[in-house]
Amino acid sequence: MTSIYEKYDVKPVINVSGRMTRLGVSTPHREVHEAVSHAMGQYFEMSDLVNKTGAYIARLLGVEAAVVVSCASAGIAQTVAAVIVKDNRNLLFNLHATAVDGPDEIVIPKGHNVNFGAPVGTMIHMGGGRIVEAGWGNECTPEELDMAITEKTAAIMYVKSAHSLQKSVLSAEQTIKVAHRHNIPVIIDAAAEVDLRIYYKMGADLVIYSGAKAIEGPTSGLVIGRREYVEWVKLQSLGIGRAMKIGKEGIIGLTVAIERYLHATPESSAEMTKRLQPFIEEINRISGLHAVIVPDDAGRDIVRAEITIDPALYGHDAASVAQAFQKSSPAVYFREYHANEGRLEVDVRSVDDQQLAWLAGLFRNFAAGE
Repeated sequence: MTSIYEKYDVKPVINVSGRMTRLGVSTPHREVHEAVSHAMGQYFEMSDLVNKTGAYIARLLGVEAAVVVSCASAGIAQTVAAVIVKDNRNLLFNLHATAVDGPDEIVIPKGHNVNFGAPVGTMIHMGGGRIVEAGWGNECTPEELDMAITEKTAAIMYVKSAHSLQKSVLSAEQTIKVAHRHNIPVIIDAAAEVDLRIYYKMGADLVIYSGAKAIEGPTSGLVIGRREYVEWVKLQSLGIGRAMKIGKEGIIGLTVAIERYLHATPESSAEMTKRLQPFIEEINRISGLHAVIVPDDAGRDIVRAEITIDPALYGHDAASVAQAFQKSSPAVYFREYHANEGRLEVDVRSVDDQQLAWLAGLFRNFAAGE
């Protein structure tokens, strides 16, 4: 049988970058494949499917309400629209053309207004929100967040991500306390986070997850939170949400993936370290390369191999290595956030031991000019 790679002439990829949208995010379990395939062959009353699966997921997680959306980015746009529109049908249908006679500002720590592959601000504006940045590029305290809140504030958004500033920025828990002191809802973008309950338990009103990252479902998103707010998110299917609707297969696929996720035992950082050790030893035998284990910069139970490249000894700098390896066959994609500082990271979650050994050999051959 002709492979997808051969039929469409697309490149195979070794993904040591992590659960990244540009690489297809993750590879769901066969049980999820089967659920998606079965759902595609059935008919449903879609509103019934949305409501019943949402209620089922909410029971699994112990939260008031939940709804499956098309992706985490759609979750941002729809939650923003929800806290602005609420249940105002005229505004729901005319958000694009009607002046908002009420709160429409979304306060966000300045260091959280990031580009995650698209700007957070774009999603906020799609939902009708106007961004107000709190604090500074290198800090945001509870007091600075508090000062940004006015009668026009519709919600506070907090982005828990490796992309967002971590140091000198108030915690999610502190954010929730500030917001609720003003009786303002908090939206937490927790797209790649692994704990599906922690922010809800802290008191967040709406929490957004990617269905395809830690949960390893199909392309989808999950919004959980307080019942009234989630109902307003669901109402957006008649407004901006129509342009980002999710199909029956995505809803069923994510629901099954969440069931699996809650009962699975994820690979621990200690297990990742053990798997990475032979790779690190091989890399450290190559002149100009130095590899060590580093923890996840967003605080998750994940470790990676960080490779520091000395161009004087290796013959190539980190950026040129990353670019060259993307052109190899199969293409290799690293986590490149520190390439400008001479470091590349290897995420082990989506590769096996054979692929790691091949990658070590690629480093060795590249240095030799092969």
